[in-house]
Amino acid sequence: MSELMLTLPFPPSVNSYWRNIKGRTLISEKGRKFRINTIASVYEQLKRKPKAIKENVSVLVRLYPPTKQRRDIDNFLKAPFDALTHAGVWEDDQQVKHMDVMLMKVVKGGKLEITIRSFNNVMYGHE
Repeated sequence: MSELMLTLPFPPSVNSYWRNIKGRTLISEKGRKFRINTIASVYEQLKRKPKAIKENVSVLVRLYPPTKQRRDIDNFLKAPFDALTHAGVWEDDQQVKHMDVMLMKVVKGGKLEITIRSFNNVMYGHE
């Protein structure tokens, strides 16, 4: 697998991604809009629907927030990983076996950059 780099919209926090309605947990309207926009962004960047990655991957995520608001960076991974699954980038986000996540400078509108590489099990001592 060669390296894949994508730029996505800035994701909603996991705190706003889910809603409980009548005892059921559902993806919020904000979460559904993010998913739709992410899928469109992936298709536009790749110029096609992707062929799903089947192997385990390592990802580098750079979060460029839209404001200086304090954030817990671990709250911003669920929505993009699920959206990449729905876009067909990979079969399932359980394939992510290693990740580096960095909070970057504020940019207007915010964005998320993700670099996806093959996960080398031996390199990390997981055989």
